[in-house]
Amino acid sequence: MSELHELSALTLRDALARGAVGAREATEHFLRRIDALNPDLGAFVTVTHDDALRAADHADALRSSGAPLGPLHGVPLAHKDLTDVGGVRTTLGTAALEHAVAEKDAPLAAVLRRSGAISLGKTQVPEFGLSCYSENLVAPPARNPLDPRLSPAGSSGGSAAAVAARMIPFAPGTDGGGSIRIPAAATGLVGLKPNRGRVPSGSGQADLGQLVVAGPLAHSAVDAGLLLDALVREPNYRPTSAASRYPGSFTEAALRAEGRFRIGVSTASPFSGAMDIALDSAATDAFHAGIRLLQGAGHDIVEADLTYDHRYHDAFQLVWTAGLAAAPIPDDREDRLTDITRVLRRRALGRTAADLVGAVEVLRQFELDSIEQYSRYDMVLTPAVAMTPRPLGWYTDADGDTDYLRQCQYSPYTSMVNVCGLPAVTVPTLRLPDGLSMSVQLIGRPGEEAQLLAVTAQIEALLQRPDVLRFSHPSGTME
Repeated sequence: MSELHELSALTLRDALARGAVGAREATEHFLRRIDALNPDLGAFVTVTHDDALRAADHADALRSSGAPLGPLHGVPLAHKDLTDVGGVRTTLGTAALEHAVAEKDAPLAAVLRRSGAISLGKTQVPEFGLSCYSENLVAPPARNPLDPRLSPAGSSGGSAAAVAARMIPFAPGTDGGGSIRIPAAATGLVGLKPNRGRVPSGSGQADLGQLVVAGPLAHSAVDAGLLLDALVREPNYRPTSAASRYPGSFTEAALRAEGRFRIGVSTASPFSGAMDIALDSAATDAFHAGIRLLQGAGHDIVEADLTYDHRYHDAFQLVWTAGLAAAPIPDDREDRLTDITRVLRRRALGRTAADLVGAVEVLRQFELDSIEQYSRYDMVLTPAVAMTPRPLGWYTDADGDTDYLRQCQYSPYTSMVNVCGLPAVTVPTLRLPDGLSMSVQLIGRPGEEAQLLAVTAQIEALLQRPDVLRFSHPSGTME
């Protein structure tokens, strides 16, 4: 039998449900993995050994009693250190605030606890989740398991590193500008940002720009669907939730892997008008590999002539960082902020209400214009990121504005999807000779996560066939 960490999340879940594996056995196994690997990878900020083992014993007792089991009974996972878990400290990735122990679970942690999942701890994030890397002044940086000299990106970078290194089978992330999809692309995982409002406990209504939504980081479309099914198992009172036309579960959609679609392809970015956006050779190769894989799966691939409002860059930064103006940071602790947070906070404090209203109006019109253009297609394909994973310290070796510029240049295709509220998934399409992974992004119609998971599963099936694609030269180009 395979080691427990080698099993898919679905296979492990089924083994736990039928009693072939005990919850304590699984929890102890993954805690040992964390103890062995985390010192070199920095994925976890806090490991909750005792709490996890108590939860595992309760799960085993519950199964022995014959009581109904939750859909993730006994399955280990972990939460970003932005999410409160009862009895565990929350750092928010900042040294500027005292680290309080949460009195109760946040809604996201609560829904997964009710599903039967067992949290093993809290994972590394950037300060306040602002950045697309996972380095802060609280704990060692998260490192990419594919090459520990590199970043696993962010803000769900610690969770992505933990999943990629198989310290946990999968993990929930949160995504307000790409924070699930970017680290998934950096570490070779599937990363799904659901539709605005799809996940009641992590919904786009909770922040000023209605940008953030919770979703899965997983090794496969099926495992991503399994976690998404658990995340949506509660009453949803969000008027912005777009109901899927798919009648079954998201897991079933991935298992069936059905559908042929008209897919528009584009490398246009809304950041292009404000800065130089260029794909490196690996990103270009991954994008072309994605096109060929989709063609091989029988989809109709067409060029998409997309244009974006040149005001997007300034409007997005203003709305994304506006909350920093209200952060309760004592004056005598501002020097404990990271450079980028300090720069963006001071800028946010200098904005007027009229500035904010104007930026929101720009983004609302951007949403309407972009969705109108996307509606010509069933899905839109873009690169996931513009470069290979960045070295640790690459963003932070200059001033805060340079840091932000480099983030936009690394990931110029993700935040626009949050502004539009649409579902999107990043899917690995290329493994480079040095072991790094590169991905593409698929943007779906409103509420069509099931279609995205089905197409992701089709790509995965093709990549498992050795006759489909192969390396042709050291850059990673495939033929």
